[in-house]
Amino acid sequence: MSAVLQNAPVLAPMRPEEIDAVMAIEQRAYPFPWTRANFADSLAAGYSAWTCRMEGELIGYAVMMLVLDEAHLLNITVAPDWQRHGYGLLVMHHLFGVARAHGAARLFLEVRPTNAPGQGLYRKLGFETIGRRRGYYPAGSGREDAVVMVLTL
Repeated sequence: MSAVLQNAPVLAPMRPEEIDAVMAIEQRAYPFPWTRANFADSLAAGYSAWTCRMEGELIGYAVMMLVLDEAHLLNITVAPDWQRHGYGLLVMHHLFGVARAHGAARLFLEVRPTNAPGQGLYRKLGFETIGRRRGYYPAGSGREDAVVMVLTL
C-alpha cells in the first residue's frame, strides 16, 4: 500500500491568470501592497514567481529575481489566515532550491524593521543583516527604512 499525503501544500509557477487571487491576498496582507502591474511585470520579465496552494486554495506566493550568481527575494506572502503554520518556511526552502538550481550563491532580501515575524523567520533560516536602505518602504507617516539581509546558499 502506498502512502498518500493528505493536505500537502502544492507549489507551482505563478500564472498570469492567478494575479487576481494573488492581489486579493496582497491587499489583505499589507497596508502598502504591490500593484497588479508589479506582479504582471515580474512575470513578463521572467522572474521566478511561485504560488502555494492547500487543497486548491491559494494561501501564499513569492517572487524572486535571479541574476548571475545572486538571487533577490522581492515578495513573499502568506495569506493572513494561514500565517504561523510553517508555510512561509516551506516557500522559503523551495526558493532556496530554485536559486541553487540557477547557480545562485547568495539570496538577498529587504524587510521592514517593524516586521518582527518576518525578521524572525529570516534569522531562523540563517539570514544575516548586512545593511539598511533609508526610506525604502512607503509608510503611514512618510517612509520606512529596510533592513537588508543575505543568506549564503
